[in-house]
Amino acid sequence: MLAFLRNERRELSKVVSRKRPLSSSLPPEEQPTKEQVLALRKAHFANALSISYANTDPLMIVKGEGAWLYDENGVAYLDTRNNVAHCGHSHPTIVQAIQDQVGLINTNTRYLHPNMALLAKKIASKLPEPLNVVYFCNSGTEANDLALRLARVYSGSRNTIVVDGAYHGHSLAVLQVSPYKYEHRNSQGVTEFPLVPPDGDCNFESPGTFIYKVPCPDVYRGKHRNPDTAGTLYAAYVEKACQFYTNRGESVSMIVEGGMSVAGVKLFPPNYLEACARAVRQAGGLLIVDEVQTGFGRLGSSYWAFQHGDATVVPDIVTVGKPFGNGMPLAAVITSRAVADRFDALGIELFNTFGGNPVCTAAGLAMLRVMDDEQLQEQALEVGDYLRKRVNKLSCSIDLIGDVRGSGLFLGIELVRNRDAPEPATQETSFICSTLKSKFKILCSIDGPHKNVIVVKPPMVFSRENADYFVDSFARAALLCADAQLDLSTLMKTPT
Repeated sequence: MLAFLRNERRELSKVVSRKRPLSSSLPPEEQPTKEQVLALRKAHFANALSISYANTDPLMIVKGEGAWLYDENGVAYLDTRNNVAHCGHSHPTIVQAIQDQVGLINTNTRYLHPNMALLAKKIASKLPEPLNVVYFCNSGTEANDLALRLARVYSGSRNTIVVDGAYHGHSLAVLQVSPYKYEHRNSQGVTEFPLVPPDGDCNFESPGTFIYKVPCPDVYRGKHRNPDTAGTLYAAYVEKACQFYTNRGESVSMIVEGGMSVAGVKLFPPNYLEACARAVRQAGGLLIVDEVQTGFGRLGSSYWAFQHGDATVVPDIVTVGKPFGNGMPLAAVITSRAVADRFDALGIELFNTFGGNPVCTAAGLAMLRVMDDEQLQEQALEVGDYLRKRVNKLSCSIDLIGDVRGSGLFLGIELVRNRDAPEPATQETSFICSTLKSKFKILCSIDGPHKNVIVVKPPMVFSRENADYFVDSFARAALLCADAQLDLSTLMKTPT
């Protein structure tokens, strides 16, 4: 313990030494205080727009660099949760590319521009054949919405299989395929829109009979926990869903996340995706894989999460977003010429004013170049493996750690009160997350249906040194949590 405390003091001194002067685009005399900004948000924003750490002390972040974020006082926070800045906050190569392009032109996408064409070629080269037709969008929500349109035109049906706990975005169509959102109830039990009650084989509520929810292929808490057989057994639910629709003379498609993030870091067991793709294709539909959270080498083991454990799997449609522009609004749908041709046959123009604009595609080109030049996929694999091993070793002395899962820099640490049950340690997770922020200046994310999974998905420049500081600080926070003097019964969930 003494050695840890010495290391803690050493690392905390690094955080203090990283203090920088306030950096903002506003003149100093026009910069509002943190209190004024918070008051403005309360006055002009809806409460539905949550603020991180609102249950303790919200942060005002004004600058980022690498794996670090800085508040208005120049205090540095180690960022283990923002996968949007894929190659690191304010990466100089990407910043320069954006600045150079915005000084030339940024206009709508009906004009020819090299950036858009070159980026389409580049991202297609990162995907297996026949995925070579690209539609640019502004966000993951837009991409998933368009993916559903393409699949429904191709199959002639809006029937869609969804996975329990999945989240794909916030447009109406995408909310309807996101159980994480459409099942949410307020204190009076009210959902955002009416749900159809269970009926026959559909033993779940849904936005309509066109949505069929299958169990999350969870090998930690789920019904099937043997990794060797779980993929086939969970895929059987998808096959049953396909049969439900084909018995009615209808087709059906499926949308899945390459790796489930808000569900608490769930990677699919072997054979699952391959069996799902086969089932929906036989049912006249398509397999859509949402790589918005997990794409571009984050898992280390593969460039795309759908390839994790099986490089032969090829979806019919892939969507990307979040990290694509390293912070700029850039997303895409990538599919085959056969799927694109079916949509083209409708004769409907598909135009997106800003999707694939010159500035954002400049950011995308630079991001992909940095990924390759700095070998960030390889770094994610090496650092992530090191981090996972350290947390697994920590579990020998910290009983709260129930499961450590994921790959590369997409990891989940599930905290439980009893490993045999395993009872979710929801309040303890919030305490540890808040303590990491307040005492150790580390930002992390809480996810999972029980809000008891600490999700680690930092910028890909996250280093071994960063990993060491996170694990050592996590250990200290967990020891503080075990203090018998603490009453966690009234602790609110920490919004992250």
